[in-house]
Amino acid sequence: QVQVVESGGGLVQAGGSLRLSCAASGRSFRSYAMGWFRQAPGKEREFVAAVRWSDITTIYADSVKGRFTISGDNAKNTVALQMNSLEPEDSAVYYCAAQNWYGRSLVERSRYDYWGQGTQVTVSS
Repeated sequence: QVQVVESGGGLVQAGGSLRLSCAASGRSFRSYAMGWFRQAPGKEREFVAAVRWSDITTIYADSVKGRFTISGDNAKNTVALQMNSLEPEDSAVYYCAAQNWYGRSLVERSRYDYWGQGTQVTVSS
């Protein structure tokens, strides 16, 4: 069984920074990509950022480009999301997810196999 655990959420003022961390673990588990999604109250869960390990491709949603950075360690199945210049619109529950096969879309949530429980990020104005 694979477990995905996020940490690092919290409350921050607009313009501030937070760093989210995520670790996926399980017997013989290997991730081929990991990503972050977020869901605000009353909205759909949306893509934020992802990394594909095979070529270290990173991809970001337009709304976070230039402010968020995804990084990680393939061997450890860990990924982090550095969030700078946070805005109230970034407030949401942030979810980490992992893919256990290659060649899939990084932005479609249905293409991820394992999900964490989520961590709350609240940005005050």
